[in-house]
Amino acid sequence: MKIVVSIGEGGIPADLAALHPDLLEVRLDTGGTGLLESVQPLRQGSGIPVIATLRSRAEGGRFTGDEKEWIRILRPLLPLADRVDVELRFRRHTPVIRNEGKQIIASCHLASMPDLQQMKSLERDLRSYGDIPKIVVTPRDQRDLLALFSFTMAAEKPLCTGVSGEKLRYARALLPLFGSELVYAHAGTPTAAGQYHIREFRDLWNLLTK
Repeated sequence: MKIVVSIGEGGIPADLAALHPDLLEVRLDTGGTGLLESVQPLRQGSGIPVIATLRSRAEGGRFTGDEKEWIRILRPLLPLADRVDVELRFRRHTPVIRNEGKQIIASCHLASMPDLQQMKSLERDLRSYGDIPKIVVTPRDQRDLLALFSFTMAAEKPLCTGVSGEKLRYARALLPLFGSELVYAHAGTPTAAGQYHIREFRDLWNLLTK
């Protein structure tokens, strides 16, 4: 399990390096492209890998452009990142990203809860072009969570699964127990509803695993 600290419009917290995240996600759709340049001293000094994410509005972000604008914004920034988050709708640009030697987090964020067969099909689609499939869903209740836990445990690894919203946010701390590779947290300003501060998550994780 690795903790990803996501940063956006709140900027880079002064104590970010001291929090020792495993990865940094730079949300270009909320923090602007200059934020990716701003994290370079931290990336170079600490060796913490950086994920570049330009999240579409359809999947919870603020980017409203088309495929051409998406890659136009990202392409000159690729040397500044180690991994790139690529939603299904932008998958045709993965050869450009791979040619730059970058790993791909193939992501899909849903405002609903798919059934087991739909999740399996989605995982196959994401894995076909990405190094780590990332599936974030919106469960309705605890039964949906049980289905998500079961899917996560049985699926091929590596895999990242998550939940959106505040209602069942505790699942963020439980999914790594079932095999989810990445947990997204914040270091001062959440980039998504329900995120834990990295300190809160570490406290939860220590309580759950020790």
